[in-house]
Amino acid sequence: MLNGRRRSTTNAIPPLDESALKEQVMAGGKIPRHIAFIMDGNGRWAKSRGLPRIIGHRQGVQTVRRMVEIGPEIGVDVMTFYTFSSENWRRPKFEVAALMQLLVESIDRELEDLMKNRVKLRIIGELENLPDEPRRAMERAVIQTSGNDGLVLVLALSYSGRREIARAFNRMVAAGLSNADDELISKYLDTADLPDPDLLIRTSGELRLSNFLLYQLAYTEIVVTDKHWPDFSRVELLECIRQYQGRERRYGLISEQVADVNR
Repeated sequence: MLNGRRRSTTNAIPPLDESALKEQVMAGGKIPRHIAFIMDGNGRWAKSRGLPRIIGHRQGVQTVRRMVEIGPEIGVDVMTFYTFSSENWRRPKFEVAALMQLLVESIDRELEDLMKNRVKLRIIGELENLPDEPRRAMERAVIQTSGNDGLVLVLALSYSGRREIARAFNRMVAAGLSNADDELISKYLDTADLPDPDLLIRTSGELRLSNFLLYQLAYTEIVVTDKHWPDFSRVELLECIRQYQGRERRYGLISEQVADVNR
């Protein structure tokens, strides 16, 4: 159960081919402006195939590429990926080192396409905690893509939702502020100039937020799929958006009030 409701999975929706499903989604209602992803199941995907965990992470990079390609096609403005959490530093040292190297390889390989497709890279979290090579690679890519005006690609690196909120309050104290409301706090978060996610997708069937965007996800619609992240396809994304379009976002109102507001 999630928020008192039965868990939603994309497996419950009758399959359509990508072209038909894309057409249906584009005609079916509001497209989420900002989609966030908790990319779970890379290691399990690899283990089920008798492969090293890092192979699962490499396949997961290809899934990110698929999402970044289709996002602008359907009108998504921002995509945020939970890439490496603050808690992930506790993983075995050899796996952390392999993940850091994968970051460098991936950004170097994808940078040309990011520029060609006008994708703007953004990093949230404590980038200063990364080793020098991946940190510098990310900083270079952020600077190089800063003038792009297409999809905003947000990578959460060495990220903790609780620590982000603490940083926001520390910034407010440093600015001499003693009172705050929701709008003011949002201006001091890592995501200050971005809309809150409309849709959160978590793969691999887990039902928790895992310390991700805790402040920003207050009214976000959540879809959980049993698919492992490397198997998450363009069709899966469209299926999740179709679920999102079928929901009524009430923000504390009742259905009749929402109908009046939307008239």
